[in-house]
Amino acid sequence: MTIPTDAPRPLRRDARANREALLDAAAQVLRSDPEASIDAIAACAGLSRRAVYGHFASRDELLAELVERGAAPIAAALAGIHDDDPAVHVGRIADALWEQIAHVKLVARMAVHGPLERRVARGLEPVRRSLREAVARGVTQGVFREDVEEGLLARLIEAVAIDVLNEAVERDLDDATARRLVILAVLGIAGLSWQQAGEKADAVGSHGTDGGKA
Repeated sequence: MTIPTDAPRPLRRDARANREALLDAAAQVLRSDPEASIDAIAACAGLSRRAVYGHFASRDELLAELVERGAAPIAAALAGIHDDDPAVHVGRIADALWEQIAHVKLVARMAVHGPLERRVARGLEPVRRSLREAVARGVTQGVFREDVEEGLLARLIEAVAIDVLNEAVERDLDDATARRLVILAVLGIAGLSWQQAGEKADAVGSHGTDGGKA
């Protein structure tokens, strides 16, 4: 005799494939149109509207899972990033974000659309925490500008990074140019001259995103 259980049944292989197809389609559609409908997402996945609701109770539930899936690799890319030089630290954050540009674009768009702002904020918190720490050190050491409150400066750096990342994608810049451009932009808003920012960009490029100082 089978004993009833409240444990959820594991998804069949085809059901799992459909769920992943819906998430992939939603990511693709929402990057270009954050207001895209369930019908548009279903059509992109080659599934019916009914199939969407078989996996997600609402559009917001689908978007919530998509945001969490997008934020995870961003946070992973930032894990362990640190440099004793706060300008290089910020530059390495910008460089790591370029590595995750597809996820960054999606999560950034979701941050300003609909009721998911708090969930997006939680997903981006590792990035923001690392950035705030570097900005505080930079201001204390006289490396970054002191005429803007630290918290606001960190948010301005974040906004500039996202704008420049998007522009780099729109213009189809090559990898090296895009990486350097976003580093120059964020360090410029932080208060460095273009010459100083260029030197720090060179320092970031000399060890990439895996070899910072502990």
